[in-house]
Amino acid sequence: MRLRGILARITLCALLASAGNTMAASIGGKLELEDYGSFFVNARTVKADHPGSSLVTGKSPPGSVKVNQMYVQYRIPAGRKNVPVIMVHGSGHTGMTFETTPDGREGWATYFLRKSFPVYVVDQAGRARSGFNPSAINAVGEKAADPGTSPVIFISTVERAWPNFRFGPEYPKTYANLQFPIEALDQYLAQLVPNTETTLDGGVNNTVDGLVALLDKIGPAVILVHSQSGILGLDAARKRPHLVKALVSVEGGCETVTAKDIATPFVKIPLISVWGDNSKGAWGANGDKRREGCVQAVNMINKGGGKATFYLLPENGIAGNSHMMMMDKNNLQVADVIQKWILENGER
Repeated sequence: MRLRGILARITLCALLASAGNTMAASIGGKLELEDYGSFFVNARTVKADHPGSSLVTGKSPPGSVKVNQMYVQYRIPAGRKNVPVIMVHGSGHTGMTFETTPDGREGWATYFLRKSFPVYVVDQAGRARSGFNPSAINAVGEKAADPGTSPVIFISTVERAWPNFRFGPEYPKTYANLQFPIEALDQYLAQLVPNTETTLDGGVNNTVDGLVALLDKIGPAVILVHSQSGILGLDAARKRPHLVKALVSVEGGCETVTAKDIATPFVKIPLISVWGDNSKGAWGANGDKRREGCVQAVNMINKGGGKATFYLLPENGIAGNSHMMMMDKNNLQVADVIQKWILENGER
């Protein structure tokens, strides 16, 4: 373990130096790690009747493949440790959401680590490093299935992402006080990926099962969700209420919270819903409907004897935040708010 920690420190220092040389700003300096690595949880074996073809090896015969796996990258700080935090990205994104910002500043993954939180960053099952199952798409290409059975794989255009992530009311206009680093927009857009989890039986529910498996593996932790993954965090808490120490929902959906939930998991699981600017009247998923759904969920939890907080950043002196607040220029100020809340509420 000690050797691994030494190697992790050396490797991370090299990465920091590299980032500092290639970006306008560098991240926060030396980090002391006890451990660093990655693994998969919740994989299962299925038969792939149409695994596809390769220019090198030709058509692959049917056989067994692994699906539903969720990729987890972990960083464990040296010395004192706070409660572990599992970070879950939203639609069209990967775990990169919480890594270095598009303009080269420190992201939440390393900043939380710097503040003594063990950090587990995931790629949702079926997305990015977690892989997907191409069989249904290949079957259509091989004329072995009706085109209508091919999964629809969504990827956001910049024109859609712009108002939905609240960079401005419409592309390419920006809000006057916007904190998102628009000058690094190309770096940000390069990290958007298709939602290939639609190729898996069960879709996003595989990520819920992955979070449950991760909690079973590492023990009690805080789950921090963003946007589309908001309801996935709620589902994981329903399945493992004794292992979820708190839920941090960064503009995540809360609409599935019911009175029954309040009486069981959420009376014991503290929750905070954090929101930035310009959501009132905003176009798309990250506007009035989702925000007001979270207000209602917070009120229900508090009335039912639980502990929940709706935290609107501009009402607390933190202005200009987009939907992608973990990348905004004041991202560490927002992280400080979340960390303070976790330390006050997540150590039950």
